[in-house]
Amino acid sequence: MKLIVTFTIVAAMAATVFSSVAGEAAAPVKPDLAKGEASFAGICAACHAPDGNSLIPVNPKLAQQHPEYLVKQLTEFKAGKRENAVMNGMAAALSESDMRNIAYWVSSKKATPGAAKEKDLVLLGEKIYRGGIADRQIPACAGCHSPNGAGIPAQYPRLSGQHADYAVAQLTAFRDGVRKNSLQMTQVAAKLNDLEIKAVADYIAGLH
Repeated sequence: MKLIVTFTIVAAMAATVFSSVAGEAAAPVKPDLAKGEASFAGICAACHAPDGNSLIPVNPKLAQQHPEYLVKQLTEFKAGKRENAVMNGMAAALSESDMRNIAYWVSSKKATPGAAKEKDLVLLGEKIYRGGIADRQIPACAGCHSPNGAGIPAQYPRLSGQHADYAVAQLTAFRDGVRKNSLQMTQVAAKLNDLEIKAVADYIAGLH
């Protein structure tokens, strides 16, 4: 009887310890925003501006982007799943905690608004973004990225105010099979022509 009771107590204690350790292992490490700011200033600011609002049209604005999305992209740059000569090199030196610190810091910065420049294409861009092109089975961008371009945290990135030049480059890369880290975007972009890509990208730049 004593052996049974002792075994039961020991088993219960072991289960409690295991659950505690497993819980601690599963809990995400809280990002260090001070370290994120320092890392961003030293590594990212030259291309993406000190506050993440890139002034270079071919470099994306990162401010207010969903941090989970940024971590995913940095991880895939480091692994070579997403190819970019500059970013592959930058990400290679980052640890997982570095990525989280940077992503959560820059996501805390407010994004500056953009503006559409191709006035003749705004209506076409709006039509595709909000309603897609039904007869070619092109879904509306708003379905995943929301009507105002805010995106859905951890799933779909924020697009509102993003540089049109950058958006054009990424949509074209998806369409042409150069960027391969989102099957869903590859399938959508594959159905868009150059004019439609340009129209959607310009419309996105003015979203707010």
